[in-house]
Amino acid sequence: MSGQTVHALAGVDLEVASGEFVAITGQSGSGKSSLLNILGCLDRPSSGRYLIEGHDVALFDDETGSDIRNRRIGFVFQSFHLLPRLSVLENVLLPLRFHRQPPADAARHADELLERVGLWPRRDHRPGELSGGQMQRAAIARALLLRPALLLADEPTGNLDSKSAADVLELISEVHRDGQTVVLVTHDHDIANRAPRQVRLRDGRIEHDSALH
Repeated sequence: MSGQTVHALAGVDLEVASGEFVAITGQSGSGKSSLLNILGCLDRPSSGRYLIEGHDVALFDDETGSDIRNRRIGFVFQSFHLLPRLSVLENVLLPLRFHRQPPADAARHADELLERVGLWPRRDHRPGELSGGQMQRAAIARALLLRPALLLADEPTGNLDSKSAADVLELISEVHRDGQTVVLVTHDHDIANRAPRQVRLRDGRIEHDSALH
């Protein structure tokens, strides 16, 4: 940038075990988004290695990388990213459109997830007929449809009121208690405190990792 090399991440050494719940915090520009993009296989590191379930992401071709993103990683974003013309159920089933071999029980699992997040009675509604909290719960159900190895949540309560935010965080905590690996990115320390492990970034480096202290 302007003739200078900016290291979005520099010397990050992080291991997340299966079943962990980790909150990644840091000020704007600390590297949170860059780390999230690498963890989600959206970006590749220019050096170093990122392994997911023992596989080096750098060795994936584009098709394999896309398949890993679709099958093994679930994404929950601040802005929900639900398609307005689809019903809640159709939005939850959306990952199947990019899956070459859909699980035989996908439709049943979608109903189970909607029941779990409290949206089964509204499964035929459009996103515009839901509250913000309900839309985020639908997004969580969609992220869990293919039973991912890793659930990535990027500021999942950023667009919600305090009551809806608390409900969504409790749902994420509940999912973790059932064994789901969760990495949550947030700038809110109160939200981060819900995670058993906290990692704080500063200037592209890990400034603090509660697992090491």
